[in-house]
Amino acid sequence: MPAFAAADETAIPVHAVTTEGLEAKLAELGATAWAKANAFSADEGTLLLLPNGDGEVASALFGLGREGGSRPPLLAGKLATVLPAGTYRLEGWPGNVGDAALGFALGSYRFERYLKPKTNAPRLVLPDGEEGAEAERIAAAVYMVRDLVNTPANDLGPTELAAAARELATTHGAVFEEYLGDDLLAREFPLVEAVGRGSSRPARLITFTWGRPDAPKVSLVGKGVVFDTGGLDIKGGSYMLLMKKDMGGAANVLGLARLIMEAGLDLRLRVVLPIVENAVSGTSYRPGDVFPSRKGLTVQIGDTDAEGRLILADALAFADDEAPDLLVDLATLTGAARVALGPDIPPFYTRDDAFAADLSAASLAAGDPLWRLPLWAPYEDGLKSKIADLNNVSPGGFAGSITAALFLGRFVEKAKTWMHADIFAWVPAARPGQPEGGEAQAIRAVYRYLKDRFGHA
Repeated sequence: MPAFAAADETAIPVHAVTTEGLEAKLAELGATAWAKANAFSADEGTLLLLPNGDGEVASALFGLGREGGSRPPLLAGKLATVLPAGTYRLEGWPGNVGDAALGFALGSYRFERYLKPKTNAPRLVLPDGEEGAEAERIAAAVYMVRDLVNTPANDLGPTELAAAARELATTHGAVFEEYLGDDLLAREFPLVEAVGRGSSRPARLITFTWGRPDAPKVSLVGKGVVFDTGGLDIKGGSYMLLMKKDMGGAANVLGLARLIMEAGLDLRLRVVLPIVENAVSGTSYRPGDVFPSRKGLTVQIGDTDAEGRLILADALAFADDEAPDLLVDLATLTGAARVALGPDIPPFYTRDDAFAADLSAASLAAGDPLWRLPLWAPYEDGLKSKIADLNNVSPGGFAGSITAALFLGRFVEKAKTWMHADIFAWVPAARPGQPEGGEAQAIRAVYRYLKDRFGHA
């Protein structure tokens, strides 16, 4: 759980200080000589511990750099890696102190399922009121996402991922359903069944609903490929190393659903997760095969390593049947998105300009960056097939993230607004508030948008 502590009068204060405000703060604390001896100038992310007469830490200064500078949104996360063990509280932090508390909590995260837990980590007293409650909510959701993404596929298969969804739904009184095996065909999810048929671990589609039936409808769809070999178009070994994270879309949808339900937002939520393993066997689907989809469109398989868009197609058509006010899908869908925008900034796609502007603003406010890319209609010609309604890939490899989004868009027509985010769900190198490993992406931005729009019941 997040590294928060109960209220404690003995908690050590951590003062945020800018370069311009350093001299006055040092004078206030009587620490000018100590700071000079330690060459502390409040540069961004630097720490100075101030001892008491017994040599113990009495307080700390954390540098924010120059006033008005562009700081990492989770800069306070660095505290979790540089403070000695103890209980701390934040003093004099600019803006919403809950954001700094959240940064600290996210920087404290460790995936220790297979390790001996560390017991000497620093802990932070939560800010009072809603600021603290919100930081705790968001941190707990992000921890859940990171734990799911970091767990290797031998311990997180389709059964285990579905169980995590069921536990979340049960905790919040949601109505849960699960379809697997032959029932996928009976329930008209042929593309989910086709992708999952090569694995000994049965594919499934899970869905749950929460909230009053007459509230605005928000549906969340997440790609749940627990491991992706590439299928018969098999990946090279180095490209398979991180494929436990190919269920990152599903993990992030569960994290977002948790935030919505715990905050009690006034909406009617539906979660849809198609869950498969894209494995290689005698029953694997093949390049050139043609399958029907839930929507009735036939799809030719140009590449078995483009499996995510196939399972999402059926899931999106299912969610779209209810004509939701907002339909969001999150997926670790293409390497092209990483080439275009790197690991930190997921592209998102929507046809709703007003929604795009509001979501972009929410992403900046939440420190959870997203960047809109176009659904450029002429590129849809690349998805044509001579023997089916669609091919699941376009030739040439250009605009791979855009063409994947265009493919998904063919399965959405009733939703008032649809948004697709092509996330990475991984941090390749640690930075403040973001340890290396699985990551929550887009959910803090979407949650901020939903909270601003729908509020509480």
